Amino acid sequence: MVRHPLYLSSLGIVSSLGTGITETKATLAGKKNADMIKRSGFLPDRETILGTVTGNLEKLPDLLSEFDTRNNRFLWATASQIADDIDELITKFGKDRIGVLIGTSTAGIEEGTAHYQQRVENGKFPESFRYGHQEIGSPSEFLKTAFDLRGSAYSISTACSSSAKAFASGVRLLKADMCDAVLVGGVDSLCRLTVGGFDALQSLSADICNPMSKNRNGINIGEGAALFILRKDAGEIELLGVGESSDAHHPNAPHPDGLGAVRAMQTALARSGITPADIDYINLHGTATPLNDIMEAKAVHAVLGPDVPASSTKPLTGHSLGAAGAIEAAILWLTLSDSDTGAPLPVHHWDGEIDAELPPINLVTSNQSLVPRNRLAMMSNSFAFGGSNVSVILGKGWTTR
Repeated sequence: MVRHPLYLSSLGIVSSLGTGITETKATLAGKKNADMIKRSGFLPDRETILGTVTGNLEKLPDLLSEFDTRNNRFLWATASQIADDIDELITKFGKDRIGVLIGTSTAGIEEGTAHYQQRVENGKFPESFRYGHQEIGSPSEFLKTAFDLRGSAYSISTACSSSAKAFASGVRLLKADMCDAVLVGGVDSLCRLTVGGFDALQSLSADICNPMSKNRNGINIGEGAALFILRKDAGEIELLGVGESSDAHHPNAPHPDGLGAVRAMQTALARSGITPADIDYINLHGTATPLNDIMEAKAVHAVLGPDVPASSTKPLTGHSLGAAGAIEAAILWLTLSDSDTGAPLPVHHWDGEIDAELPPINLVTSNQSLVPRNRLAMMSNSFAFGGSNVSVILGKGWTTR
């Protein structure tokens, strides 16, 4: 098949898995522990387990100090990992032809919360208060300014599918010839507003989340960022297709039969030009809530069948909300990058207690590895409040150049 390829040529990442590709791969391989930490200060009455970035975050340069939030420090950390590649893009295409698309849901709301608290207590905002920190567009505006880019730049906020939808928007920018390359990814940082909100929904687990188990009882919130270069001209890992759907079943519950999830997965396959049998692994949305997991198991079983290796990596990352789609796409990217050596598949971490109400799916154990072959394809699911569903398919070896 002759394709019009799109490539994800570079990756920067920071999460509870670690900072950078080397640390992230080591954690996924079980060589170091993920930073799933019991934290105080996010709920008024108790500690809660949160996927936390523990490494030192570099302060933003003085010229970018007006953007200084934890969210933007995450983005700076990821962009710094691929800064040479971004500079090469600028030299090749020019600043007008490079876009920025960032999925997020928190922006700088934690800083805003702290500053409003100081105003209540002291009668005025601190000098560091910037209203713009709280705006959803802040991360994309920051990244555009940091590299003096002049192409299309905006943020996407559809809760837990935000950064997965950023890939779809990036594809549209490239196919419309509005850009030659796009910095695409997602970022979210821990904040009291979201942790408290999910607690109010009775969705937080007191322990490490337990996806697909009969004992599952909720999520752990996480934080982090992943940033890719999406381009037309070069790269080893291909963005084969993105499928979007919106079932609008309920403000905060998925359709019980996973109809929107099925449509997103089927659309991603159709746009990729591949079949369900071509999928070598799927990274599940896998939140460990009762409703999400049974819906997703039904959708995966219906579209891909019972044998495709599947896992949820949220017991290692927490649910990083607006950043989840990008971080989980990064896990696909890393696995595909090592595919020539028969890389181990990301393990499904849970208690092993099967829920008889879930259709059977092939949850990855520690002895399952990717079988090297000429063509590989992997899917990642992201499902959000309000029925905003996205499936992303990455691959290797599909392009005829």
